[in-house]
Amino acid sequence: MFISLYKGLIDAGDIIFFIMISYGTFYLILESGALHAAIGSLLRNTKGKDAFVLPLFTYLFATASTFFGMYEEAFGFIPIFVGLAIAMGYDAIVGMSVVALGCGLGFAAAFMNPFTVGLAQKLSELPLFSGLGFRVVSWFVFVTMGIMWMMRYGNRIRKDPSKSLMAGIDMGAMALDHDELVNTKFTGRNRAVLLVLLIGMSILIWGVLKKGWYFDELCGILLITGIAAGVVNGYGPSRIAVIFIDAWKDIVFGACVVGISRGVLLVMRQGQIIDSVIYGLAQPLSSLPKWVAAEGMLFVQTLINFLIPSGSGQAATTIPIMAPLSDILGIPRQIAVLAYQYGDGFSNILWPTTLLPVMCGIAKVPIERWWKYFVPFFFLLFSVQMVFIFVAVLINYS
Repeated sequence: MFISLYKGLIDAGDIIFFIMISYGTFYLILESGALHAAIGSLLRNTKGKDAFVLPLFTYLFATASTFFGMYEEAFGFIPIFVGLAIAMGYDAIVGMSVVALGCGLGFAAAFMNPFTVGLAQKLSELPLFSGLGFRVVSWFVFVTMGIMWMMRYGNRIRKDPSKSLMAGIDMGAMALDHDELVNTKFTGRNRAVLLVLLIGMSILIWGVLKKGWYFDELCGILLITGIAAGVVNGYGPSRIAVIFIDAWKDIVFGACVVGISRGVLLVMRQGQIIDSVIYGLAQPLSSLPKWVAAEGMLFVQTLINFLIPSGSGQAATTIPIMAPLSDILGIPRQIAVLAYQYGDGFSNILWPTTLLPVMCGIAKVPIERWWKYFVPFFFLLFSVQMVFIFVAVLINYS
């Protein structure tokens, strides 16, 4: 068991070091003061209208996720929105929610995501992006629910900060003071640092979408961006190195949680039981009425995402089982794809084996605090997913 913990840390090394490098880069941006000045400028320009800022960006992230499958590449924006949310009187959970709920719900309920909907429909021998209208309605409902949940919590703690789930957590350089920010000058050097960040993020997003970059290339771009931002701000090599080390002291606990979670999966892989578990979960559905079986598919896919946190991996493993099973049950294959899409996507911001610990680590939000905020909402989301699946069976969605 203890060897598996060690092997889990090794196996998740790419994710662990991605967390450390990305957090280090944005910690350096925070140290430069450029982000503080930019947020101060935004607060001055949106005075009296700041309630619309966070929902607007959440919709933007959700839109990018549904069209391009944006997920990991948005993680670099987490420190920005955490700092902005704190300065606006919210907390780090609200700031993390802008990216986590925006990308998470937009990805889960996507109507044109090539990495989930497109792949699953191809494996199910369905026309690419068919059933679009139903998915558009689903996407709007779920993303709007996420924004309402985020702002409900945010407005509650804005009125009474003692109700924040982040009470007692030291946010370090991310804890920005509203009045101090509003009075902060946005200098030419600040603009130059943020320009470097913008160029770096643009290259990163282009590389992911056009070149298929992943952690290797993302870490390289983030390191270049961080070092370049430090140089532009007048830091020498030693100062840049010290800032990265200070950042890693903050983030090492959250990063190691990823490796410990990976150890659980390694035990299941080495025991060669994952395929057997999936087969065992799917077979009982064949004896159920079709509307109950459709709901069962959703439940099974949600559980499977704990074992196979990759959307494309889950599609490749489960759709060849679920699509023929839906034929036997008399359920359109489109519903099997919908159940896979929901089951894979929404639990990406619930299970510790997904990239949730990465987001929590970057935002400095302890994962148990996130669960306290998100788990009640997840049950609400799951209930609405069941309603959509039921309606899909009712209208013979195909």
